[in-house]
Amino acid sequence: MSTDKKTLLLVDGSSYLYRAFHAMPDLRADPGDPASPATGAIRGMVNMMQKLRKDVRADYAVCVFDAKGPTFRDALYPDYKAQRSPMPDDLRSQVAPIHEVVRLLGWKVLDVPGVEADDVIGTLACMASKQSIEVIISSGDKDLSQLVDEHITVIDTMNDRRRDLAGVEAEFGVPPRLMVDYQTLVGDAVDNVPGVPKVGPKTAVKWLLEYGSLDALVARADEIKGVVGENLRQTLDWLPRGRELLTIKKDCELVDYIDGLPAMESIAMGPQQTEALKGFYQKYGFKGLVRQIEIESTPPELISAPEGRPAQPKAKVADTSSPGLFDEPAPADTPPLAERTTNLRYDTVLSWELFDTWLAKIEAADLVALDTETTSLDEMLAQIVGLSFSVQPGAAAYIPLTHDYPDAPEQLPRNEVLARLKPWLENPAKSKLGQHVKYDRHVFANHGIEVQGYAHDTMLQSYVLEVTKPHGLASLAERHVGRSGINYEDLCGKGAHQIKFNQVDIAKAAEYSCEDSDQTLDVHRVLWPQVQANEKLRFIYDLEMQSSEALYRIERNGVLIDAPMLATQSHELGQRIVQLEAEAYEIAGQPFNLGSPKQLGEIFFDKLGMPVIKKTPSGARSTDEEVLEKLAEDYPLPAKLLEHRSLSKLKGTYTDKLAQLALPRTGRVHTHYAQAVAVTGRLSSNDPNLQNIPVRTPEGRRVREAFVAPGGSVIASADYSQIELRIMAHLSGDEALLRAFTDGLDVHKATAAEVFSVDLAQVSSEQRRYAKVINFGLIYGMSSFGLARNLGIETRAAAAYIDKYFQRYPGVKNYMEQTVVFAQDNHFVETVFGRRLYLAEINGGNGPRKKAAERQAINAPMQGTAADLIKLSMVKVQQVLDAEKRATKMIMQVHDELVFEVPEAEVEWLRTEIPRLMAGVAELKVPLLAEIGVGPNWEQAH
Repeated sequence: MSTDKKTLLLVDGSSYLYRAFHAMPDLRADPGDPASPATGAIRGMVNMMQKLRKDVRADYAVCVFDAKGPTFRDALYPDYKAQRSPMPDDLRSQVAPIHEVVRLLGWKVLDVPGVEADDVIGTLACMASKQSIEVIISSGDKDLSQLVDEHITVIDTMNDRRRDLAGVEAEFGVPPRLMVDYQTLVGDAVDNVPGVPKVGPKTAVKWLLEYGSLDALVARADEIKGVVGENLRQTLDWLPRGRELLTIKKDCELVDYIDGLPAMESIAMGPQQTEALKGFYQKYGFKGLVRQIEIESTPPELISAPEGRPAQPKAKVADTSSPGLFDEPAPADTPPLAERTTNLRYDTVLSWELFDTWLAKIEAADLVALDTETTSLDEMLAQIVGLSFSVQPGAAAYIPLTHDYPDAPEQLPRNEVLARLKPWLENPAKSKLGQHVKYDRHVFANHGIEVQGYAHDTMLQSYVLEVTKPHGLASLAERHVGRSGINYEDLCGKGAHQIKFNQVDIAKAAEYSCEDSDQTLDVHRVLWPQVQANEKLRFIYDLEMQSSEALYRIERNGVLIDAPMLATQSHELGQRIVQLEAEAYEIAGQPFNLGSPKQLGEIFFDKLGMPVIKKTPSGARSTDEEVLEKLAEDYPLPAKLLEHRSLSKLKGTYTDKLAQLALPRTGRVHTHYAQAVAVTGRLSSNDPNLQNIPVRTPEGRRVREAFVAPGGSVIASADYSQIELRIMAHLSGDEALLRAFTDGLDVHKATAAEVFSVDLAQVSSEQRRYAKVINFGLIYGMSSFGLARNLGIETRAAAAYIDKYFQRYPGVKNYMEQTVVFAQDNHFVETVFGRRLYLAEINGGNGPRKKAAERQAINAPMQGTAADLIKLSMVKVQQVLDAEKRATKMIMQVHDELVFEVPEAEVEWLRTEIPRLMAGVAELKVPLLAEIGVGPNWEQAH
C-alpha cells in the first residue's frame, strides 16, 4: 500500500436528494409543460455533487442511498419511522435519474437492501479507518456523529459544520463514543424512536458525564431522584432496543456490491463520463450544464489571452434576446433547398490558391461584408466553423474550416487560415461590415483575434431608422432588397433532430453563408444612404456603433460572482419558502396549490369570505398580483402568497442560476446586452438579466452582494442623479424646475415647497415623499387616479395636487401638451439627441390604447434621452480608460448606472474623473450629476 495518505469520501445520498428536492424550484424537463418530468432534485443533486468533488480531494468515493423496502429495524420495531410522510411522487420519479447521473459524475453508487444508507456508510467508514485511510462523510444527519474517530470526520456542507472529535463534543456535549448512549436517552423523534420521557440533551449529557456510559447509568438507575429518575427506571426494558435501533451497523455484507473488499480499488473516484453526461443533461433540459461541458471541452489553443475565455459558435442570429431579431423562416412558397438555382458567383475556398485570390480581393476592397458560421449561439463559447466574405453584389466566398461529417472534403486548417487573416482583421484601416457585429467580435476574440475596423452594422442601421420593425437579416433583405434566402432550419433541421453547423454539407453551407454576406452588403447599400441623409440619425447611428464596441468590452470583462454566497442565499430562501407554504396552509386550514387561481379563489372567497376585487375576462374571480396586493392590506394569506411568489422568483431567477451561468474558468458571468430591442434606446440584458434584480426588498439587495471584486480591487457604481427629472427640466424649460437644479436644491423638497405652499426649510419628510411620487409620476403620465392609489389618498385630493403642480410648473404642462400634439402630427417623438421614437397608436380610435400612447409620447423623450446619455458616458469612459491605459474595467451597465471593477490604487482617480466625464458628455440647460459609490460588492457600492 502506498505511504501517501489516502481519502475516502462518503456521501449520504438520501440526505442529499431530499435537500436538493426542497432547495430547488419546481423545474421540469420541458419548462412549458407542467406535466413533464420533474427535474429540480436532479439539478440540485448535480450542483451539490460537483461542488463537493471540487471542494474535497478524494481518492475513493461512494454515494450511498437508502434502498427500497423494509430494513432489519422495521422487523425489530414495527413503528420505526411510522410518522414519516411518504416520499413525494415528484421526488420518487427523480431517484433513478439521480442514481444514473451520480454514476456518470464518477461516483460509485450503492443502495443495499435490508439496511439503511447510514449502515453502509458506517461499514465503509470503519473498513477504511482500520486501514488508516482518512474518511470524510458528507451529510446533515447528526446520527453519523457516532462514527467519528481519529480517521473519520463528518461535514455538513449546507450548514458549514464540521464534526470531528472536537466538533462533536463541542456541539453535543459528549464525545463520539458516547453519541449512541446520548441518542438512546433523548430518543429520535424523526425516526419515531422513543427515549426516556422528559429527558432532553442537558440531562442526558449530565448523566453520561457523571456515570461514564449508558450501561453504568442503568446499573445505578436507583440513584436517580425525582420524576426523571422514575421515568428512567420505567424505560429500562426499552433502552436496549432503542440503542439497537439507533446504532449504525459497521458490518454490513457488501461483497455482492463492491468487488475486491477490503481493497479499495473498486471504489476509486472515477472520471466524469462527458459524452454520456451531455446526453443526460440534454434529455432533462439542463442547458447550463451542457454549456459547462462545452466550455470544459474547449481546446486550450482556442482560449484568447488575456481574457482566458473559451471559443464558440453561431447559427444565423442578429440579437439573441429578441424574437424579432432571429432570421425569419422562408416564405411558404419558397422551393426546397435542392430545387433552388442562382446565377450568383459564390466560391467555396478549399485551396490555398483560391484563398490567396480572395485575400487579395478583401485587402483591396473599400468595404467587406464579413460573416461567421459557428458552433453555438453563446458568443462566449462559439468556435468558428467557417467564414464568408462579400466585396461586391452577387460575389462572395465561403471558407469552410471545421466541417466534420463522413466524406467531408479536406479543408484548410483553421489556425493557419485565421493566422493569415489576422493582419487584415485587426487592421482598423480596413473597413468591415456585418450583421450584429458584436457577436462576431466575440467569436473572433475566442480565437485570439481582436477585430478592428468594423465600420457598419446593418442591424443597427435598421434599429436607428425603423426601430419598431424586425432587424433580422432575412427580414431586412426581404423588406429592402426583395431577396429571400435559405433558412437555417433548411440546413440543420429543428428540435431534437437539429444538427450542428459543422455537420452541414459544405456546398449547402457555402451557399447559405455567402448569401448572408452578400445580402448584408445589399442591405447596407440601401440603408446607409438613408442614415447619412439625416444628421440627427447619423449621430445616433455613430453612438450605437461606438456603444457596440464598449458593450463588447463590458461583456468580455464579465463580473465576478461569489457562488458560495449565492448557494447560502438559495438555501435560506428555500427554507423561508417552505415555511411560507406551511404558514399559508395553516391560515387556509388546508394544504393547497399556491399557484392555482381556482384553488385560491375557493379559499379566498368561499372559505375565508374575502371580497371579490375584480373578475377575469371569462368572468372568474381574479387572484392576480393586483388583487393580491389589495387583499394583502387586510388579510394575512394574500400577503404570505405575495412573499412566497417574490422569494420563489428571486430564488429561481437569480440565486439558483447566477452561479450556473458563470464561466467555470473565471467564476464570472457575462451578460448579453441587446441594443436593437427597446424602442427608447435602452439596453436589455439577459443570460443573466442584470436589469431586473429587485432592489426594493432586503432579499433582492442581498443578491447584489454576490457581485464582487477580486482581491486587491473594489466595485464602484457611478449613477446619474435624478436624470429623467433633469431631462424634463431641459425639455420643458420650466423656470422653477430649472432653478431648482441649477441652484443644487433637493428637487423633491423644492417641489413640495411649491405644491404645499411652504418655505423650503419647513417641508416635512411626508411632504417630500408626496412630492417625489408626484415628480416621477407625472413624467410617466400618471393620472389623478394612479397618483391617489400610490399615495393612498382620495382621487379628488390627488387631482388637486396635480393642478397645484402645474400651476407652479406651467412649463411642464405646456411641454406635455405640445409633445402630444407633435406626436399626433408626426407619429413619432425625439430625444434631445434626435433618436426617433415611433408611436403607432397615437391617433388610434381606441381610448385606453390612445391614452397609453399619449403617456408614452410624454415619457419616451426623457427615457430615450437618458438612454442616450448613459451610452455617451459608457463610450467616453471606455475611451479614457484605454487612452490612459487604466486597469479599471467597466463590468456592467444597468439603467442609468455604470459599474466598475477598480484596483485599489485607482479608486481616488475614479472618484474624481468618472463623475466629471459623465457630467461632461452633454450640455443641457441643467447640470448633469453623477454620484460614485465604492465597496467590496455591488450592493455596498450603492
